[in-house]
Amino acid sequence: MKTWLIFWYGIFKNNPTFRLVLGLCPTLAVTTSIENAVGMGCAATFVLVCSNGLVSLLRKLIPDAVHIPCYIVIIAAFVTTVDLLMQAYLPALSDSLGIFIPLIVVNCIILGRAEAFASKNPLIPSLVDGLGSGVGFTLALVLIGAIRQFVGTYITIAILPAGGFIVFGLVLALFNRLGEWNARRKGDLPPMPVNLDCRHCTMCPNGK
Repeated sequence: MKTWLIFWYGIFKNNPTFRLVLGLCPTLAVTTSIENAVGMGCAATFVLVCSNGLVSLLRKLIPDAVHIPCYIVIIAAFVTTVDLLMQAYLPALSDSLGIFIPLIVVNCIILGRAEAFASKNPLIPSLVDGLGSGVGFTLALVLIGAIRQFVGTYITIAILPAGGFIVFGLVLALFNRLGEWNARRKGDLPPMPVNLDCRHCTMCPNGK
């Protein structure tokens, strides 16, 4: 696959939030403002790119029996790095994001890209894959954060936890509708709506 297509897929076709429906905990928790959304997105992108790159470089050296623990150690190292950097240079943002920065370690987007792509591909495509997925995740967070912040100035529920679920559900429905419209415009069968279960995740090699 061409490099630019890998990047494009990460942002749109396989967007972690709106197409794969992954990483919903930070998506719903930190998108009360655009600032928080950008901060979380940049942190996750940094970890995605760095962990993808290192996993790709070590893919032939890591035994299959322990590859998942090894990936988690690699991801944890980069999460610790970004956490310490944010505490040192962006303390207000670090305090605002709180526990969700350390929890990037268990973010299924990052582990999923390491397992499904970086462990099977050379360095440059793996870096591009991580960047595309990170940018797609960031854009999704910013979109939800912008809606919640704007609506929250008039309707308080938008910045409450329930508001996160409502906004996410509406935007996800819009993405499904746009996908159906685009398919019909091209004369194709409309895609199945995004399902909130692992069976329909295209991240895994055996996904549908």
